[in-house]
Amino acid sequence: MGKTTLAAHVAALLARAGLPVVALDLDPQNALRLHLGLPLWEPAAFTAHIAQRPNWRECLVQTESGVRVLPFGPGDAVRAMGVAQALTTSPELLAEPLREMLAVPGLVVIVDSPPGPNPALAAISALTDILVMVLLADAGSAAVIPQIASNRILGRGTLAARVGERAVMVLNQVENGNPLSEAVLDMAQNALGPRFLGVVCRDLGVAEALADRRMLLEGEPGAGEDLLVLTEALAKRLRTAAPGHGAPGYGAAPPNGTPWGRA
Repeated sequence: MGKTTLAAHVAALLARAGLPVVALDLDPQNALRLHLGLPLWEPAAFTAHIAQRPNWRECLVQTESGVRVLPFGPGDAVRAMGVAQALTTSPELLAEPLREMLAVPGLVVIVDSPPGPNPALAAISALTDILVMVLLADAGSAAVIPQIASNRILGRGTLAARVGERAVMVLNQVENGNPLSEAVLDMAQNALGPRFLGVVCRDLGVAEALADRRMLLEGEPGAGEDLLVLTEALAKRLRTAAPGHGAPGYGAAPPNGTPWGRA
């Protein structure tokens, strides 16, 4: 279970609840589409072509889960570096289409960002309602949790701290009975309070489901149930999100015929 698996499941569970959902992949690994059921050879691309200002509606791909996905797109390290350079120079290349998405009534946008601070995250951070930090229940996370609690996870200064205030945390691969795992869990709960969103247990069923090209959407015991609980917690936060950002509430889905893109 990683950040992309979590993003895909949250998007699919929200769509299953009747919400219009777009999943935006900013990670050059281009894996979000696979988690949502698209084939490996799917050629659709959005982020990889961001310097050419693609029309996001025309890049949307419908998935069986009900989520419409904007894939990063096929590419290599050179293309990924080109995207990073373009967004460093012109963050509006990404911020502008995201603003357009957020103007669609009721639309929820789930973004899978590359790990750590990066130009793509910097381009959209001011537009987000919630930043979900996914950490492993290991010793490395013990150094990161205080940064989240102090709003310094994205850097120093007032602007970074303001964005950092919207960060919440999910602890991944938690093992009951494992002393280190339980110690990190206790630390997260004590340091973050209500900003600690929840946990996903270590569950081999996640890898098995991915290998079988299926998702855990029925609240299956273990990780499936944890994912459902996390999605419900996020949904509650989105209902009370600040106006003008990423989740304008739970309005009706756009009417049939709204030009969201291809199926």
